[in-house]
Amino acid sequence: MIDIHCHILPRTDDGPKDVAESLQMAQQAVLDGIDTIIATPHHKNGQYDNPKSLILDKVQEMNQRLEEENINLTILPGQEVRIFGELLEEYKLEEILTLNNGGQYLFIEFPSNHVPRYTKKLIYDLQLNGLIPVIVHPERNREIIAEPELLYQLVKDGALTQVTASSITGSFGKTIQKFSMQLIEAELTHFIASDAHNITNRPFQLAQSYGAIEKKYGLDSVYVFQENAQLLISGKNVYKEEPQRVKRKKVLGIF
Repeated sequence: MIDIHCHILPRTDDGPKDVAESLQMAQQAVLDGIDTIIATPHHKNGQYDNPKSLILDKVQEMNQRLEEENINLTILPGQEVRIFGELLEEYKLEEILTLNNGGQYLFIEFPSNHVPRYTKKLIYDLQLNGLIPVIVHPERNREIIAEPELLYQLVKDGALTQVTASSITGSFGKTIQKFSMQLIEAELTHFIASDAHNITNRPFQLAQSYGAIEKKYGLDSVYVFQENAQLLISGKNVYKEEPQRVKRKKVLGIF
C-alpha cells in the first residue's frame, strides 16, 4: 500500500522526536502492509516551518537510514501546508513542496474550526498555475461538518480531498466516523491516508480503514482509493466521480 500523508520524519514537527522513533514507525508501516510513504511535515501552521529544501534533505537522509536498517520502505517528499494568502507566491519562490515533488498535487490544510473565506479564490488560482489542491482531513473540520455544502462546492470547483484512516476506524469518535463515510458515499473524497504521527495514539490504521470500506462499500471502492494513491505519486490524473451533496441535517455540539 501507499500512504500519501504521514509525519514520519524525525525532529521536524509533532511527529517522531528522533530517528529511533521514525524507524519504529517505519517498522509499523511495513507490518501494516505499507511499502511507500509520502512524508508530509507541517508547514506554515503557526508552529512549524518546513520549507521544500529542508524536507528534500531529510527524506534523503531517512531513506538512507531505512536502507541501513534493512527496512523495506520508501519515503517520498511532501508537505502539509496550512492555507495562507501568500501560498502561491511562496510556491513560486520554491518554498512550497508538491507531493512527491511532482509539481502537480499540493496538500492544503484548513484550521480545525473553520474554512477561510479566501479559500475558493486560492483554489482557483492554484489550478490556474497547474496545481491540483488536495484538502486534507476535511472530515475533522468543524465548519465543514456543520456545513458540508462548503466542501461540496470546493470539490465541484476542482479540489480533491483526503480522509484520514483513523477517522474511518472511529478513533476520532462516532460523529467524525459517520461523516467520513458520508463523504465517501457522496464522492467527496479521493484518497485515504494515515496522517500517522507515532505508533501509539496516532498510528497508521490504513489496512484497518480499507477493511471497513470494503465491508461497507465493496472491494472496488478500496481499489479506487489505492489506485488513486499510485496515480498521485506518478503524477497522473486520479479517478473521480461527480460530487454529490451530503444529505444530512446540521450537527451542533460536535466535539
